[in-house]
Amino acid sequence: MLVPSALRGRIGVFAGGLLIALLLLAVVPRVAPGAPSSSALQGTIDQQKDRERSLASTAERLGALEASATRALQAAQSRLAEVQQEHDAAQRRLATTTGDLRATRARLVRLRRRLEQGRDQLAAVLRTRYTADKPDVVSVMVSSRGFTDLLERVNFLRRIQSSDTRLVGIVRDSRDEAKEDEDDLASLRRTQARQAQAAAQRRDAMASMAAGLAERRASVAAARQARLAALSTARSKRRGAERTLAKLVAAQEKAARQFTAPSSTPKALGGAKGASGGWAIPWSVVQCESGGQNFTPNSAGASGYYQFMVATWKGLGGSTPQAYQASKAEQDRLAAKLWDGGRGAGNWDCAAMVGIR
Repeated sequence: MLVPSALRGRIGVFAGGLLIALLLLAVVPRVAPGAPSSSALQGTIDQQKDRERSLASTAERLGALEASATRALQAAQSRLAEVQQEHDAAQRRLATTTGDLRATRARLVRLRRRLEQGRDQLAAVLRTRYTADKPDVVSVMVSSRGFTDLLERVNFLRRIQSSDTRLVGIVRDSRDEAKEDEDDLASLRRTQARQAQAAAQRRDAMASMAAGLAERRASVAAARQARLAALSTARSKRRGAERTLAKLVAAQEKAARQFTAPSSTPKALGGAKGASGGWAIPWSVVQCESGGQNFTPNSAGASGYYQFMVATWKGLGGSTPQAYQASKAEQDRLAAKLWDGGRGAGNWDCAAMVGIR
């Protein structure tokens, strides 16, 4: 549905319309060769916005992964500290048992030496007694001061022999106990050594796990920082394109405001509204089409502030036969509907003339 512009005016004002176009082209700023158009800039802005959304979403997911990896690393480090304490306790127990084993072995060596000495002394006493000459009865009787003294001497010899034998037995028993203690301590030491080794293996495994988690967290953090850097770059490019587009639009609107429709245009039925008035489409297009005047139909049949064709006006649901007969509010509403946020700009020839596509 094509809406012709005021440049398709009556045959009598064709020269005036041509003059309007020439004046407009004279005041619209020339675009340097290779400079981006408004549509290209808008495409760049939209592309950068899409990239920003994608990068922001990725950075958010990576941030969640980094937080999760941090929690896992903290748990692993806490467990590693516990396992390290278990390993240290096992090492202390093993060191204590090893010290006890050394002390017991030294005691066993001393007891064995004492046992050997006791056996040697007892053997010497026995040899002395058995190799001595047997006293006859007369000699014993003569040397004794009676029978009682004789019995006491015999009992004394027996007690000495019994004491020597008991001493050897005590030393032997002590040696056996020390040997038993040595065996027990040696068995305990082997058990504790296995426990210490198992604790060391758990500690090493947990340390390796913690190191892996730390490396994973660092990788996720690096990836997140890269996405954030890319996001910052995309935002910078988008803002630059937005500034360039804003300057271009401002220049176009400024150029359009310099244009005023000549007196040879069709008759206007309403007062003009400047750029500060409320318009449903850009003022530069309105100014090019009608100069902000509610024109009666031209030779092509276009009328009103926005130069609606009769068919277009009826197709949009206009309440009057022609656009100029309706209120400005209704014309604004239907013009906004046709403009459709800029997607319908092609329905006005002047939109292209002022640089809007």
